[in-house]
Amino acid sequence: MKKYSIENYVRYKNDLAQALKRIGNKPLADYTEDELITRFLPLVENLARKFSTGQQASGVMSIMDLIQEGSYGLTAGVKRIDWDTILESEDQIKTMKSFLSKRIKGAIRRGIDINRGSMRIPEHKLNEIRKDFGEDKKAVELFFSSVFMSLDASPNDRNRADEIPDNVDGYNKELLAAYLKSLMLQYLNPKEYQVLRLSYGLDCDKHSAKQIAEILGIKGTSSYVRISQLKKQAIDKLVEKVPHSQVIDYL
Repeated sequence: MKKYSIENYVRYKNDLAQALKRIGNKPLADYTEDELITRFLPLVENLARKFSTGQQASGVMSIMDLIQEGSYGLTAGVKRIDWDTILESEDQIKTMKSFLSKRIKGAIRRGIDINRGSMRIPEHKLNEIRKDFGEDKKAVELFFSSVFMSLDASPNDRNRADEIPDNVDGYNKELLAAYLKSLMLQYLNPKEYQVLRLSYGLDCDKHSAKQIAEILGIKGTSSYVRISQLKKQAIDKLVEKVPHSQVIDYL
């Protein structure tokens, strides 16, 4: 993570204020591409700030880094504006912001992904999650399904998540494990917490069901079955109890 600079941020804000004053307010179609980029730079900062206060960018990128990544998305978006749709809209500013926001947020997410470590969640799963923001439980279910599938994948397992080709660099495993543990501590009972922690090796080596049963003092010939039941029970509880806002924020 780059060092945060107050001086750089103040300079950026002053330069932007002067640039906005120079271009003034006029119909969107009258702006040049460069002026449109300047006109919507405040939108970049607003979106960057939302990312900077969430789990996804925490410890990964500074606000200035996020603004820079968002500016790349803004520039690309301006070059691809569908002017017919914009000009036919009853609220051109709102339609333009909606169009550009998708590009800005996509660029910021890619920047965060690139600055993470080696943990991978398949891009097609991330796209499903992001597409279904409004469907709270479906988003939560997809998130945990992707995360636990990724944690469960071994380097030599060619059919698992880390072998699915995509263009996204991974998540830092330590950051992801810490975040999952915070959710588990909040929503699971101690036995459920330990089953998931040991099964997926969140801060330790992965353990088999038999090993976990011995650690938790669960005896009997079907003890490993009980561990599997507890594992499913814990994941189902997370899907049921965790608000989708906590999941989406991390993405």
